[in-house]
Amino acid sequence: MTEVQTHERQPIPGVKETVAVSSGKGGVGKSTMCVNLAVALAGQGLRVGLMDTDIYGPNVPGMLGVSERPQVVAGSQLIRPAEAHGLSLISMGLLVEPGVPVIWRGPMLAKMVNQFLFSVEWGELDILLLDLPPGTGDVQLTLTQMAPLTGALIVTTSSTLALEDVGRGVQMFRQTEVPILGLIENMSTFLCDSCGTESHPFGHGGGAAAAASLDIPFLGEVPLDPAVRSGADDGTPAFLSQPESPASQAIGAISKSLLERLT
Repeated sequence: MTEVQTHERQPIPGVKETVAVSSGKGGVGKSTMCVNLAVALAGQGLRVGLMDTDIYGPNVPGMLGVSERPQVVAGSQLIRPAEAHGLSLISMGLLVEPGVPVIWRGPMLAKMVNQFLFSVEWGELDILLLDLPPGTGDVQLTLTQMAPLTGALIVTTSSTLALEDVGRGVQMFRQTEVPILGLIENMSTFLCDSCGTESHPFGHGGGAAAAASLDIPFLGEVPLDPAVRSGADDGTPAFLSQPESPASQAIGAISKSLLERLT
């Protein structure tokens, strides 16, 4: 691991708290969790920004139903972020044509992350959530070196493979001196609508056990809920479209726990 040069970290004008949302493995629902947490925090009266740093797979605009390109602020070189559901948003998905792949090496990724942090007119934000790509690669290293991260959230399922990667992510943040704000177990249970049977398609309880063994806070479990998938597909997060769903209720509770750790 490259040693962090903390003197390079700069404050983002107007942004009070900056939180990275991370996962060791793809497919655990990290982006969906990040989007729903963002609208849940905004629902508590906070001014929230969302920065999609998954340059290769920028899915956040679709989850929020946003497609218009950001504009340059008149008289400056700053980019005005898109607005959706009370959030300010920047994403590579808003800067390239749909379906066009981004084929970049590490230095270009670092440059774009830097622009998202410091060349966007974020305004006054209580919290900026950063949706990280899976793993511990160039984007993560750039953010931990450049951004004044308040801390990191880690999203996982209870599957053995996903939990193995949690430890790697925790070690990365510790080596780069970023506090771990908590671990979230996603898709923990599934309740059958027809028979009422509860099952655990990805296992259950592994998140709490991993958090205990790694000595990090466990923020809670979010069930596998069709409302979350439909909300992501429709461009309206489940927390807004189906606030009474089990997943929305769990996400709301987690957002309050997160806020308590930030205040």
